[in-house]
Amino acid sequence: MPTSLILIFIFSIIGITDTLYLIYHKIKGTEVACIFFPPEWCRRVQQSKYSKTFGIPNSVAGLVMYLVIFVLAILYFYSITPFWWLEIPITIGFLFATYFTYIQAFVLRAFCTWCVLSAINFVVLMIASFIL
Repeated sequence: MPTSLILIFIFSIIGITDTLYLIYHKIKGTEVACIFFPPEWCRRVQQSKYSKTFGIPNSVAGLVMYLVIFVLAILYFYSITPFWWLEIPITIGFLFATYFTYIQAFVLRAFCTWCVLSAINFVVLMIASFIL
């Protein structure tokens, strides 16, 4: 198995875990741990109008995206689907992550640990998709 496909599997699982953590706290109504940043930053990001897209929490959309990437990676591994099918959700996720990172930096002026982790995930996924 190529190293880049292994990276896609690993980082999609990290993304699934990340988004499940955010969804759990959204459902429970509790605050997420804000590692590396002040807690009020995570709160500001989580409670902003940018935390939803078309009424869907970004964590839920992210979970769907990571699950699609994981499933398509499995299908590609077994030669069921072409690789470009996998590139589409990775590229879309990367573009959304870039946009939300911009929003955090220049609009909200606050960062959420878990959003930054997701953005890093999509950078790795994007690079891995280019080298496969």
